[in-house]
Amino acid sequence: MKPYAGLRELTQGLRSKAFSTVELTQFYLDRIHRLNERLNCFITVDDEAALERAKLADQRLSQTDVPRLCGIPIAHKDLFCTKGLRTTCASRTLASFVAPYDATVVRQTSAAGANMLGKTNMDEFAMGSSNETSYFGPVSNPWDATRSPGGSSGGSAAAVAAGLVPFATGTDTGGSIRQPAGLCGVTGLKPTYGRVSRFGMIAFASSLDQGGPVAHSVEDAYELLRAMEGYDPADSTSANVEPTALPATHENLVIGYPEALFDGLDAEFSSAIDAARGRFEALGHSIKTIELPHVDAAIAAYYVLSGAEASTNLARYDGVRYGHRSGDQNDLADMYRSSRSEGFGLEVKRRILTGTYSLSVGYFDAYYLKAQKVRRLVRDGFLAAFADVDLILAPVAPTPAFELGSLKADPVQMYRQDIYTIPVSLAGLPGLSMPCGFVDGLPIGMQLIGKHFEEGKVLAAGMAYQQETNWHEQHPALGDESVA
Repeated sequence: MKPYAGLRELTQGLRSKAFSTVELTQFYLDRIHRLNERLNCFITVDDEAALERAKLADQRLSQTDVPRLCGIPIAHKDLFCTKGLRTTCASRTLASFVAPYDATVVRQTSAAGANMLGKTNMDEFAMGSSNETSYFGPVSNPWDATRSPGGSSGGSAAAVAAGLVPFATGTDTGGSIRQPAGLCGVTGLKPTYGRVSRFGMIAFASSLDQGGPVAHSVEDAYELLRAMEGYDPADSTSANVEPTALPATHENLVIGYPEALFDGLDAEFSSAIDAARGRFEALGHSIKTIELPHVDAAIAAYYVLSGAEASTNLARYDGVRYGHRSGDQNDLADMYRSSRSEGFGLEVKRRILTGTYSLSVGYFDAYYLKAQKVRRLVRDGFLAAFADVDLILAPVAPTPAFELGSLKADPVQMYRQDIYTIPVSLAGLPGLSMPCGFVDGLPIGMQLIGKHFEEGKVLAAGMAYQQETNWHEQHPALGDESVA
């Protein structure tokens, strides 16, 4: 068996009985236990239950009506609630929390046949761009263990990149699927806000959070998206739209190229994006230079808005109903104070405090309302550009994977890692991150941005690109190639 096999190959192997689901599951579990100490991708591994589900999947494979993902291993980011298995959000506050129900994403992927192997590491409460804010320690990038995998879905991206699972779920609030996918050399999709249910997904910023797939290829990301998406009456922000479908025929598209965004990029990085642009032209698409006004203000607006929503969403963690409770308490107020001080890490505290400040009397108009106006301007800028183009091509991150610890002392520089992804999130648009080259031996990514609910067009263009390139087929050397 191959750790980097795609969904098509794995499905064919299971259906032809080249290997069983139990054998496939054990293969990936062995690989997780062999490499996770080095990479720290997983917070929880569910060996026993995964093998029991694999036995049931082998029985189902002999039947006629078989779910399309039957027996395929999957990992879930550790903020999707899983019944009977702890969901920590990589925080001390929830280190022992076990949800009494499954998130909609977990329930739907299970119904499609996917077999959960465990829960992946992440930045605490999804707040971070390096996977260093986790209470359970940082994740290492499989391409270079001294470097960050990106965040907040760094555990999911690193697990896929290292061949520990064929695909995984992630969430994207300001770039948390796309940025780690780019830094780890895998494929990640942030769907349109509302396409994937947020029910059972522990909230960071409710108007921005969106679940999506992380996979080796666009084709596999599409298959996982099909299992994740769908209208959910349990989520008031869920959109009742048609399922994602690929265009029936090849279509020559106009792809927008915002040249101003490339000014700060390293020359080698820019060359890789230029080469990708050339590939799209060779495929018959035309490139049109566009402007995206107001994106320079997107980061400031995002951190005001997301911090405000975080301060509200995280107010529930008071140590009374569930979560960490301090043992050092004199009265109720002291218990609240101690429990939250001990339970949250530095970055989460920083965002709660700044968010509360922007919502306070006397500052609400100056910060929160102004940030909402900027958000609308950013969205309107994209909509104006989409009047003339079908897709937009942009970088994913300003640099390849940076060294662990190198940006922790400078939060502003850390926040700028999401300079290219945040505007897309503010506008609620779909964004696809794909590997497009290497700089200094490290993978780099680009993103294709589409119109609202036009994931099919985005994915089709991405598939065509990957059929003409092999960047997504490059994998890190992990010292165990004998089993690859």
